Amino acid sequence: MGLLVLRVEMHGKGFSYHSLSLFLITVSTLLIKLTAFDYLDALGKSLIFYEGQRSGRLPSNQRVDWRADSALHDGLSQGVDLTGGYYDAGDNVKFGLPMAFTITMLSWSVLEYGNQMALGHQLDYALGTIKWGTDYLIRAHQEPDVLWGEVGDGNTDHYCWQRPEDMTTSRYAYKIDSNNPGSDLAGETAAAMAAASIAFRNSDRPYADQLIDHAKQLFTFANTYRGKYDSSIAVARNFYQSKSGYADELLWAGIWLYEATSDQYYMDYVIDNAGSLGGTGWAMTEFSWDVKYAGVQVLAAKALLQGRGGDSPVLGSYKSKAEFFVCACLQKNYGQNVRRTPGGLMYFHSWNNMQYVTSAAFLLSVYSDYLLSAHQQIPCPGGHVDPAEILNLAKSQIDYLLGNNPRATSYMVGFGSNFPQRVHHRGASIVSYKVDSNFVSCRGGYADWYSRSGSDPNVLVGAVVGGPDQDDNYADDRDNYEQSEPATYNNGPLVGVLARLHGGGYAQLYPVTPKSSARSPPVPVPYQPVKSSQAHHPHARSGLSDIVIAQSMTTSWSFRGLIYYRFEVSVINNSSLHLQQLDLSFAGLHGALWGLSKAGPNIYSFPQWLKSVPPKEDFKFVYIHAAPQAKVNIISSTFA
Repeated sequence: MGLLVLRVEMHGKGFSYHSLSLFLITVSTLLIKLTAFDYLDALGKSLIFYEGQRSGRLPSNQRVDWRADSALHDGLSQGVDLTGGYYDAGDNVKFGLPMAFTITMLSWSVLEYGNQMALGHQLDYALGTIKWGTDYLIRAHQEPDVLWGEVGDGNTDHYCWQRPEDMTTSRYAYKIDSNNPGSDLAGETAAAMAAASIAFRNSDRPYADQLIDHAKQLFTFANTYRGKYDSSIAVARNFYQSKSGYADELLWAGIWLYEATSDQYYMDYVIDNAGSLGGTGWAMTEFSWDVKYAGVQVLAAKALLQGRGGDSPVLGSYKSKAEFFVCACLQKNYGQNVRRTPGGLMYFHSWNNMQYVTSAAFLLSVYSDYLLSAHQQIPCPGGHVDPAEILNLAKSQIDYLLGNNPRATSYMVGFGSNFPQRVHHRGASIVSYKVDSNFVSCRGGYADWYSRSGSDPNVLVGAVVGGPDQDDNYADDRDNYEQSEPATYNNGPLVGVLARLHGGGYAQLYPVTPKSSARSPPVPVPYQPVKSSQAHHPHARSGLSDIVIAQSMTTSWSFRGLIYYRFEVSVINNSSLHLQQLDLSFAGLHGALWGLSKAGPNIYSFPQWLKSVPPKEDFKFVYIHAAPQAKVNIISSTFA
């Protein structure tokens, strides 16, 4: 495993990095980014994860064998069967809003990339994962204007650290109805039912019809009795507050019902309410379980590109907003772009950033395919973008997640050789009930298991954790829940992107390359040190350059006849002015690079987070390849 020594200061549940003392990477961890990823393996594991999140009586074909039956009496005391479904993350609560969004995204993944899943023998698992969720949603909706939206509550649940099989916390259930509305919850559940109905249309038509009936009722309920669900289910507010309101979910439900039924009534709803509900007003830079506008805009653009939905100019407005999102992710908008870490990961929020990354990567993947089919490009303010560039960005984000990052860490548990060992997850962190059935008490779980420094006794295969911070740092600590907690909605969109990367898309934009014909790495050349370079600049004085580039080889290793080198490069501002802009190019670079932003073909500039370099200070970047030291050239620079 890699060795990362940090000095960390704890502030309650949070933390801050004060220094990076040492960064050593062994051969085994570096292989994950020097070789192609097995997207099919990652796809299979991302689906297995859901079996670890199941609530209720487990089926005979359960593959996560350290789990056992749990929460078998949910809803019983209130006269309703609410067994089944999924625990949302590392706790034991069933939250309806994120669960429904998870089902919507899993279903959308199947709709776009089900054929690719079938090629990898994963389609049946994907459908089974969806059905475990929709069966629960059907049980939660037994009356047209009543929807049960939560079982358990986060406050009492978080007081205890217990595996699901031992729960002693409240299992009280909460609902919305005509007197206590929740248009966001009902709308998202309608979207989930509608999307899932398409996924099951060919394999189980009666079940698909049942889902459509529920979706239509829920849409009518959501639209007729309007209100935020967390005003009716107040216990959800501290955990899944609907900050965006319910307008986006009404449009989201409407456009999914159009996709499922082809009924123009639903498209007309999306068009007629585009202004009042914000569909063409909001220009978005994120997509999540809370904020659905970007998803609505992408689906509306899909209909327009495919010649469906009518000829209203409003669809063109939706398309413009969808492309704003894509351009923001590509950092080709003027002003409002998605930030990136020095290692290239899109960075949205400190808490569970990876959920936004996987959702954005999914929208980028499908939109690149929609454009490819329509033979179109996007006119971003920063230049025209073709489908390949959009898909390349999505791929880069998934590759980062799987290990192509400065820490050579896979943020999917069980994938690769260097992945999180202490995830914030009750079931994974406590010995399996099947191994030791002795009761784990509410507070005893914290004393005996939560505070343990060892690795989790159960590997939660396929779980995607919250991921690194804005500087690519990650602390593998159970207490570090902002980074180390997995969630069902992290994986939902990821399933689709992994299927796309494994099996190719509409026109096989990323065809599978047989391993036997994969490109060979560079021929190993023994390392010979090269002296630091001083690049000439018009402001040079007394024979000294204003910019000094100093390279050092920090470590090397051999693997399969190749010698790999890690180089650290310092760019020093040797002037008396601030270095405001810098463009670099490389000669002889044959590997991965971190800490610079790509500005064009073989043109690199400051990382997104760096605005300037003060006088006599420097910044650093890193590259790794099986070749001698690369030559770094200065193309242009600006001082002020």
